[in-house]
Amino acid sequence: MDRTRSADCHHLMNGTDELNRPVRPGAEPTANGVQFAVRAPGATSVCVCLFDDADRETGRTDLTIGSENYFTGFVPGIGAGARYGFRADGPWAPEQGHLFDASKLLVDPFAVRIDRPFAYDSRLGTFGEDTATLVPKSVVEFKLPALNPARPQFQPGDLIYELPVRAFTLLHPDIAEADRGTLRALCHPAIIEHLASLHIGAVELMPIAAWINERHLPPLGLTNAWGYNPVTMLALDPRLAPGGIADLRQAVDALDQAGISVFLDVVFNHTGESDADGPTLSMRGLGNATYYRHHRDDPGSLINDTGCGNTLACDRPEVQELVLASMRHFVTQAGIDGFRFDLAPILGRGPDGFSPGARLLQQIVDDPVLHDRVMIAEPWDIGPGGYQLGNFGPPWLEWNDRFRDDIRRFWRGDAGMTGALATRLSGSSDIFARDSAVKTRSVNFVSAHDGFPLGDLVAYETKHNEANGEANRDGHDANYSWNNGVEGPSDDPGILAAREADAQALIATLFASRSTILLTAGDEFGHSQGGNNNAYAQDNPITWRNWEHINHQRLAFTRAWAKLRAESPLLERTHLLSDANGTDNPDQVAWLTAEGQPMTPAEWEDPARMAFMMALGPAGNRLLVLFNRGTQALSPNLPATTGCWSPAMPDLTPDKNVPARTVMAWNETAPAS
Repeated sequence: MDRTRSADCHHLMNGTDELNRPVRPGAEPTANGVQFAVRAPGATSVCVCLFDDADRETGRTDLTIGSENYFTGFVPGIGAGARYGFRADGPWAPEQGHLFDASKLLVDPFAVRIDRPFAYDSRLGTFGEDTATLVPKSVVEFKLPALNPARPQFQPGDLIYELPVRAFTLLHPDIAEADRGTLRALCHPAIIEHLASLHIGAVELMPIAAWINERHLPPLGLTNAWGYNPVTMLALDPRLAPGGIADLRQAVDALDQAGISVFLDVVFNHTGESDADGPTLSMRGLGNATYYRHHRDDPGSLINDTGCGNTLACDRPEVQELVLASMRHFVTQAGIDGFRFDLAPILGRGPDGFSPGARLLQQIVDDPVLHDRVMIAEPWDIGPGGYQLGNFGPPWLEWNDRFRDDIRRFWRGDAGMTGALATRLSGSSDIFARDSAVKTRSVNFVSAHDGFPLGDLVAYETKHNEANGEANRDGHDANYSWNNGVEGPSDDPGILAAREADAQALIATLFASRSTILLTAGDEFGHSQGGNNNAYAQDNPITWRNWEHINHQRLAFTRAWAKLRAESPLLERTHLLSDANGTDNPDQVAWLTAEGQPMTPAEWEDPARMAFMMALGPAGNRLLVLFNRGTQALSPNLPATTGCWSPAMPDLTPDKNVPARTVMAWNETAPAS
């Protein structure tokens, strides 16, 4: 590519320029101007439009079409900071999936920065309506010096902390007001100290790529609070990252210095362009028929395997190129350690359904930049055959909703759940032991952003989503939750004590399990959403973490279990537990009654069983974890004559009674307290 000439455009041959160098999609600033490239399958023409700081169009350059649907051109006399958008013309043939409309200004799919957040307007979806004043402008930027980050410090088996940047930091009193709600807040010592006190292995940032409100929200006075409705894949949302990728890089560096890895929750399954009535913002106007999946027998009808109106065609090279470029961008420009993929089966879907060997999934794990990053799948979508838990294979970790549901049901008091709990504690071998695997790939969690937070699990039997404006029809109905006698808030000391015991039992069960584990920000100090189990549209105190009203008892309990897990060689592991005995086998387990005797088949099948013990490690060097879901305290028969309860609890009696509704661990080798 001749970067010194002043011609407006050049031709491509087989996806390369005349010097046989690959095309780089996006806007590349040079000493004399900017080189633009964009893929627009099916378009007859594409132009790049330039804008000044007052949002006035100052110039327009036609791009030249080459092979592989690339349109390219060189615009002299501009550089970093230039604001631009594309317009694409072509057939308007909705019945064939073509929605070209030259009146629409389109955001560059490969833009690394935009000048403002997206805002929904009905005119964005109206044919022939010029939208230059309605959409953000892409901004040309020089890349930061490329990073070659070391292998992530995070190891499978560590604790992941799911963190919504805005909701987590907006009310923190120690953070400067200008930084609250942004990535810069994550650099603050108070935030890092809190994370370190929980022995966090990695923070998983909920989506930070630029998103748009779903069109039904503005009339309700609501806004998207989660970010799972993206438009751009590389450009960060300006509300979270006023300084662009540099803000993310700074946050990653600060957390890395504290020994905490950073994962991004990425949404490569759909975009905010939504269904047939949605806005035209970017890919829809550049090649709707190519970028999104359509029905075979009805090419004008979008497939909706995501529940969000459209589904990205991840089997197409145009989409694969975008996904891989986005991930590489975050690794080389910000040092990101891993990715959690929302509705991950979409990445492996083709015309015939999901395949774990799909090209994009293989490209991700084989990529020279990405191959050593941590990859985590949310292994379900709502399409045919969409539940794929356990099917992604190594090296993927997978969110395990079976753990979530079985642990909730055990502590709720459902009959016959002892065996299910033991299976989940052992690493879910029924799901992850296939092909002779000896390690689990499970990510265990009790609660996540989607559903009740931990505090609401023990205070609400049913969802209360009226604030979402959908007459409480949205959100899951099967929450496996309970309220301890009163629905919602209560001043009754007995009810509050019961709820606290149950919340702590759920936390301890999570920390005692074999696998990588995930804790949602705020669950450790009592965050509540008032019974809302689908708070995606509540950018308000419903989701904001209130640092002035922390449940210090629960926080201390969580920190104690986090310390125990981090320091015990018998807990923070991913090897599946087995009953094979041996003096040097740290992965052996014995299942005991509270009386210290091996569990019999009849005791396993007893639907009313209230307590049992999990004994980890070889005799004499064991950690015994007692699970008591009954309403009576127990005096378990502990094999060791010395040892101590861990985490130490001040209300435990000297004769080793264990309170009702609790989980405690007895360390055989530790000195008696």
